[in-house]
Parts: sequence; structure tokens; C-alpha cells
Amino acid sequence: MKRKGCRYLFLIFMFKTLWLQLPAQSGMQTRFEKSGGTQTATYSEIIDWWKTADRASKNVKLFTMGQTDAGYPLHLALLARQIPENLNFENIRKQKSIILFNNGIHPGEPDGIDASMLFAKEFVKGQYRLPEDVMVCIIPVYNIGGCLNRSRFFRVNQNGPEEIGFRGNSRNLDLNRDMIKCDSREARSLIQIFHLLDPDVFVDHHVSNGADYQHVMTLISTQSQKLGGDMGKFLRDEFEPSLFRRMKDKGWDMAPYVNVFNTSPENGWTEFWDSPRYTSGFAALWHTFAFVPETHMLKPYAQRVSATLALMKCFVEYTSENRQRIKQLRQNTKQKVCTQASFPIRWKPDKKIFKTFLFKGYEAGYKISGLTGQKMLYYDRSKPFEKNITVYDGFEPVHYVTKPGAYIIPQGWWPVVELLQLNNVKMYRLARDTVIKVEVYKIEDYKTLPRPYEMHHLNSDVRVSKSIMNIAFRKNDWYIPMNQVANRFLTETLEPEAEDSFFAWNFFDAILGQKEGFSAYVFEDSAAAFLRRHPEIQRLFEQKKNSDTAFAANGYAQLNFIYQLSPWMEPTFMRYPVFRVLDDEGVVRKEDIMETAK
Repeated sequence: MKRKGCRYLFLIFMFKTLWLQLPAQSGMQTRFEKSGGTQTATYSEIIDWWKTADRASKNVKLFTMGQTDAGYPLHLALLARQIPENLNFENIRKQKSIILFNNGIHPGEPDGIDASMLFAKEFVKGQYRLPEDVMVCIIPVYNIGGCLNRSRFFRVNQNGPEEIGFRGNSRNLDLNRDMIKCDSREARSLIQIFHLLDPDVFVDHHVSNGADYQHVMTLISTQSQKLGGDMGKFLRDEFEPSLFRRMKDKGWDMAPYVNVFNTSPENGWTEFWDSPRYTSGFAALWHTFAFVPETHMLKPYAQRVSATLALMKCFVEYTSENRQRIKQLRQNTKQKVCTQASFPIRWKPDKKIFKTFLFKGYEAGYKISGLTGQKMLYYDRSKPFEKNITVYDGFEPVHYVTKPGAYIIPQGWWPVVELLQLNNVKMYRLARDTVIKVEVYKIEDYKTLPRPYEMHHLNSDVRVSKSIMNIAFRKNDWYIPMNQVANRFLTETLEPEAEDSFFAWNFFDAILGQKEGFSAYVFEDSAAAFLRRHPEIQRLFEQKKNSDTAFAANGYAQLNFIYQLSPWMEPTFMRYPVFRVLDDEGVVRKEDIMETAK
């Protein structure tokens, strides 16, 4: 009787469990599936679907993870064969590899949104077995504002789905240009998620623009030389080639991202450069293997989603099979970067480094447009071809900076300080007013855009001069030692000559404006007296007048020349307000800083 009673209770328990799960699982069909692969889910449908998946399986958990400009929280889904109740990611990383998939950064490119739901559905229903040693983390939709702004007229060249979201977010920002400047709440929330997870692999799903060809899926891998060292070599020689082989085995002949616009790709191209403003370039600063799948916009939507799903499985399977090596490469790199002596901050293509692959394209030609009467590129799909193509996938550093012992940032530059804190940078406050010997940059020249780009006028081609000075710092100014995993990030954001530095993104533009000046009728006598006391400047002044006729004819310019070389000229004009401590030992003592990171 006891055995029968136990069996009876067990059957009741199983019936209740299945009964509770059936309504959830029966609601797991996506809009993509219901439409036969021609439609993508709305924002509310996406989140409702993931909530259903959470209810349907103990192996799927959905969390809210920070705010967005749309006023909705950003969600994060975790998928694993075992999700601990206490989500200690430090412990999880010891047991599992973590892959982070980001979807809908451009909601008009929703392939990853639907592929991720199909991936989770197969996992929940037991149709796909997720490896024990991998946790898949998915942001269901990143650009919520763009996803809410739906139309059938966006992405005019794209072949489906029928109605899609908009590229810009709720503030009309392109979120794939925002990872350094963080103008959006989305970027700030994503950065918090990124550092919480510290993913081994990061994947940001997109859809391509550009040329026409036969391939459904193309792939951007973060630039291998930029990733650097053993990680970069492993990415280029092993990780990336394996993904191409695995996709081929799954029936998808993937190609490198076709970085060609308004010309035929048959002559090859230079690899896409993912600087730190992009999600993949940002991930590389933190020693994560990063990828951007780009499905082909002209292929039917159902094909694109299927290819994206297949590639997601390739990432999972390869990461599981190579888990220990990936972990070790990342750990070794993190240790090395703490003591690395110099860092590259500017790059150029290296045509000596290239790879060839079999490209499946269509013959291209030019014809006279019946609309404009001008020559126009076209592709003839009745004439497919296969040809070995050269892709120049190398970049070489053209400028290095020597790592300082530390950086010091005065507390008044709090917007930069907040972004450093957002990225978990180890930093300390000075405990007292103190004078410190530092290397100082002066901005000698730069260029800036005439029109705004993503809410900024980017500075570029920056040229600096250097000097050693004793600078008086105040209590609570920020001291940032360069002995940490964040060294690469710090160098690329705090060095003004770096492509995506905070100076490039205008965070320090206030120093470019002179605040003090003179009235000519008053300063005339002071200037003459100053030259009498300083004959060396008198000589420079005379040389300038004799060699420059325009200067000789401009009285104000002459007075300004003297003013700028005088002690009346403000010392902070064009002086970069991030200071380099060249010798970290003995210059700043432990008792000079507060043991607090915030």
C-alpha cells in the first residue's frame, strides 16, 4: 500500500507540473512562426514571450537590468541547464562559459530577436541540448524605443519582415556608436550587464547593407591584431575559421562581412574596423571575443533568421568544446595587461596581412539609370559566380603611448569620472591637498567635424606637446593606478590622441575656449613693459613681425602674441586636464589616497 500511495502521489505531482507547464509552453509560438517567417514580434510580444519562457522552464530566467531612454527596463534572459538560485557570477564563471547575445540594437534588423526566441524554445522543449558548461545570456531587445517605433517603410532596401522598428532610439541615437560616450541610458545599462557577466564571448546581431551576393550570413570578428597577443592569434587562426566550417556543415556557406559599398566586391576589400564606439570594439577592450553577425538584407527574412539561429548554436558548441582554452587565454591576457608597458591607440590597414576565401557573388556591371540618367551599379542574379577573394584583415599600430604609473583627474570633470566608475575602474580620491610632479599634455592642434555626429562634434587628428610640471591637486581629486584589468580601456579613453577617447567625444572641450583676455588700449603699456623685461621674447616678437606681413599689419594679433607668452595668459588654456604620473612608486604615497573606489 505504501508503494502504491507513493506512486499515486508522484503521478499527481507530475500531472500538476505538466498541467502548469502546458499553458506556458502552448503560448511559446512566436509571431515569426505564426506568420510563416514574414513578421517579427512587437516589443510587448517579445517581453511577454520571454516571461512565458521563464514560467515554462526552470532553466530560463528573465530579469530587469536597468533603465532605457524609452522608459522601459532593459531585460536579460539567462539560459542554462542549471541556474543557481544565488546568482553569483564569479562562481558561475568558474563552472561555465558565458556567452552574451545582444539583439535589436538596430530594431530594423530584428533577425536576432526572433532567432533568440527560437533558440530558447528549442532548449525549453528539449529539441536542443545546451551544454552543461555554457550559460547563454540574451538581451531580448536592446533598443526598446526603436522597437516601439514600427513602420513598414523603414529599411527601404531590406527584404522583410513586413513591419520593423527604427534604427534610432528614443533620443534618435544610434546605440552602436554609444559605448564610450554613453549618451543613452541603454548604453549605461548594457555596460553594467557586460561587467556583471564578464562574458567570454559577445555577439551583437545585425543585418547588412551594401553589395549583393549569394551568402545569407556574413560575419565580423573583432579585429584580431587589435584584440592582440595570443587571444588575437587564437581568434584569427582557430575560433573564426571553425565558425565558418561549422556553419557550412549546418548548410550555411558563411562569408566574412562584405565591407563594400557602391562598388563590386569581386576585387576584395579591407576588413571592417570596429573601434571602441561599437559594441564589439568595446568588448575587445575588456578581453572578450566579440562578433557581429550580419545577415544579407536582400535574402528572405525566414532564411536570415534560420541562419542566425544556426550561428548561435555554432557559438555555443565551439565555446563549450574550447571552454578551458578560452578561459585561460582571457585570464592570461588580463594578467598581462596589468603590467603591459605601452598600448597602441591608432591603427592603419596592413595590406601585408590578408586571407582568401571562396566568395559566391553575382556579376556586377553598370548601366544608365532610367530615372537619373546617370551611371548606376547593378547585380545580375542570373549570372552567379564563385571566385577566390582577398580580404585584407590586418591592421598595424601607427602610434603607441607609454603607460603612466597612474592618471589623475581633477574632481570637476565628474562626467568622465562617472563613466569610469560605470566601467568598474579602480580609482581613489586624494586624501589631502598636494603637489604632484606629473606629465602634462597641451593640445597643439586638432580637427573637428563641421556638423554633429551622434550629438557630438568629433575631434580628430589630435596633436599634443608634453611637459613635466608640478601641479597642485586638491583633496578628493581622482587617482587612477595603471595596474588593473581596465588598463586598455583607460588608455583608449584617457589618451587624447586615441580615436574614441573622451577628448575625441568632446568631454574636455571646455579647455579649448580661452576664458581670460585683454583690452588693447590698457594692455599696450603692459605689453611694452613686459618686452623690456624679457628681451628673449622681444626677439621672437620682432622675428614674427619681419617674417609675417599679415601679422605685422595686425595690431591686435601682435598684442595677443605677447599676451600668450606672458604670465597673464591662463595656464589651463588648451591644457589637457588628465595628468600622467610617470613614476607610481614614491610619488604618491599610500597615505595620500583614500582607500575608496567611489
